[in-house]
Amino acid sequence: MLEEAKRLLQSYFGYEAFRTGQEQAISQVFEGHNSICVMPTGGGKSMCYQIPALVMDGTTIVISPLISLMKDQVDALTAAGIPAAYINSSLDFEEVRETLHNVQQGAVKLLYIAPERLDSQIFLDELQGVHVPLIAVDEAHCISQWGHDFRPSYRLISRMMEIFPNNPTVLALTATATPQVREDICRILNIDEEHTVMTGFERANLTFSVIRGQDRERFVKEYVEKNKKEAGIIYAATRKTVDSVYEMLLKKGIKAARYHAGVPDEERKKGQERFLNDEVNVMVATNAFGMGIDKSNIRYVIHYQLPKNMESYYQEAGRAGRDGLPSECIVLYASQDVQTQRFLIDQAQDPSRIPGELVKLQGMVDYCHTENCLQQFIIHYFGDSNAEPCGQCGSCLDERESLDVTKDVQMVLSCVVRMGQKFGKMLTAQVLTGSRNKKVMDFGFDKLSTYGILKHQSAKEVSNLIEFMISQDLLAVEQGTYPTIYVPDGGRDVLLGKRKVLRKGAVVTKQLSENDPLFEELRKVRKELADEAGVPPFVIFSDKALQDMCSRRPKTPDSFLEVNGVGANKLEKYGAAFLEAIRSYEKVET
Repeated sequence: MLEEAKRLLQSYFGYEAFRTGQEQAISQVFEGHNSICVMPTGGGKSMCYQIPALVMDGTTIVISPLISLMKDQVDALTAAGIPAAYINSSLDFEEVRETLHNVQQGAVKLLYIAPERLDSQIFLDELQGVHVPLIAVDEAHCISQWGHDFRPSYRLISRMMEIFPNNPTVLALTATATPQVREDICRILNIDEEHTVMTGFERANLTFSVIRGQDRERFVKEYVEKNKKEAGIIYAATRKTVDSVYEMLLKKGIKAARYHAGVPDEERKKGQERFLNDEVNVMVATNAFGMGIDKSNIRYVIHYQLPKNMESYYQEAGRAGRDGLPSECIVLYASQDVQTQRFLIDQAQDPSRIPGELVKLQGMVDYCHTENCLQQFIIHYFGDSNAEPCGQCGSCLDERESLDVTKDVQMVLSCVVRMGQKFGKMLTAQVLTGSRNKKVMDFGFDKLSTYGILKHQSAKEVSNLIEFMISQDLLAVEQGTYPTIYVPDGGRDVLLGKRKVLRKGAVVTKQLSENDPLFEELRKVRKELADEAGVPPFVIFSDKALQDMCSRRPKTPDSFLEVNGVGANKLEKYGAAFLEAIRSYEKVET
């Protein structure tokens, strides 16, 4: 069976060999062991059930939490010549009936369903008599109440397993599971822990960085401008911030879309399709966007505000570089984001989950303040204590010059003390820069000796300095309806001249990739073919495949088959168009 699996991997998907962990997971499925597979986003989890589905008789059922994931996966499988279908709320009654008829006739190898379908006894009755060798549970952390995206419907999976007399094998898959969540998944789905496949949580092609105390708006403008040909996601915690960043990008002439629960359904759906189809390059969104988005060529993920926990962050950041090419994951940290996330956590429907969520939030804050390797911090969080420093994250490569800002810091501290240590950072910045703001005047702060002593800077720059001071424990925040700042012990030492304060220079934005004219030509061909087929461009070929074409420059169908990600089916469908584009380019080049 394993030999057949390797042959199908090449003929359908164009890959010479399985990635780390895939062969072990597939072997356990063939041996009939219920298993859990923990691989980072982009690690190739879907292959662990798609290949067995092709080898084994019958229909493999895939339980998946999001409509967009199902559509992308089914589109990709269909493009590769594999009979696949999905049933979810986007289909009408007739479409569901037709799909179920095809399943009952044995014409579907993979059937994707939403967990909520398991609430329907009528639906379960329709599946009786269907031969199901394998049930794949994608995003399996949703089954655990300790997981960051608990979905009660996932608990109904055991109900479904009872309707199949042949006891289908169960394969649970997730990218972000702490030891506690893994234990929960195994208990609920009857998996022996010895049948755990873990490939490690490292994503070697991703570089992580945290940027504190800088002007976020300016950073994003410059970054997106330098990388306007690349696809990226910018996450924000609130709808208001999403709208603000989205409008700012549109004013800069950047093609962007937005996604949050307050955007009308039609606009939200259209924006997602335009992003998937490479018609806009930037998606600005709350965390409502992205779970199951299979777009492989996302080159960067920027968190404009602090994520609520490490599980959410690693899943969202992991949407970058699914094709294995170098990609960036950046958190833009500001202390007020902690208050925003606390507010959102307090709104949670289940009060019993709040204490645990606050502990997770503190883990995210700790990540933003560590000076050690960022990838190592993430991997340790998920229970792997053997990780070495990655050598490529913002902490490992931080060579910015440190500037002595002791004098400016002392001025800020002095002003905070003189204002009575009971006001927020914005008002403090206004006093330091000599604002004639009504509030400043009403409190008589224009009479303080520290009024206007930093007037050569903007209020935004001073506010960023205050953010930096908070991150270094030179100022502390008293949380409340209106957070206020005060001087803790660390700040007092600076005020008394007992210690110096060094601050790194601003992080400079960079361009992610060099311009390659042939790559751009192939990208155009891919887009035309995708539009004709009505699928996203990455379903035709990934960026990695296009880059491999640029480097190999194949001249014949046989040499085109050697390109990463080209199988016999895709050669037949798309080979001629790409070979012609390469030939035309080389004629012009010579």
